[in-house]
Amino acid sequence: MTNQPKTNQADLAALLGSRICHDLISPIGAIGNGVELLMMEGGPPSPELALIAQSVAAATARIRFFRVAFGLTGEQRLGRAEIAKILADISQGARMAVDWKPQCDVARGEAKLVFLAILCCESALAYGGRVTIVEEGGKWQVTAKAERLRIDTPLWDGLSKPKPDLTPAQVHFALFSTGIAQQNRRLMVEITETDIHLIF
Repeated sequence: MTNQPKTNQADLAALLGSRICHDLISPIGAIGNGVELLMMEGGPPSPELALIAQSVAAATARIRFFRVAFGLTGEQRLGRAEIAKILADISQGARMAVDWKPQCDVARGEAKLVFLAILCCESALAYGGRVTIVEEGGKWQVTAKAERLRIDTPLWDGLSKPKPDLTPAQVHFALFSTGIAQQNRRLMVEITETDIHLIF
């Protein structure tokens, strides 16, 4: 009997995220292809068909985003064009716009951490806003700006200390905090009435 390497909770969460995204992306893509074929039959698409197409596009964009944020990292790198496309797609028709500044490829583990940070910022942008990502000298800066922020103070405090009573809609806060620790990074958080600054 061979000794199996131990899998920690963070690895299990990433495995689960990868599995769910993998299993969902194919059927959603098939629905999208079917909608495209229906639209090619001629004439303007019906409001119902247009709504289905819009929903499929939004679901596909979200799953591709979640695949990075919640999935396995490995040794892969993500190109700037791929990251920019994912972020542009999730911003389409959404209240939150995302501006990705780095021009070079990024290690998947770093991209995962940044995507989790974006999700944390999204939780505060209930009324809309913009998130800007900058990388300088190995340090990441994620800045969210809005006219109004909705800050759940215990959630943000939980980035530096455990907060076990999270809801499913808040799980990215715990995963972001865990990722910071796993990558041996130091997180700095600054929050004002209109801005959130995350540096790590």
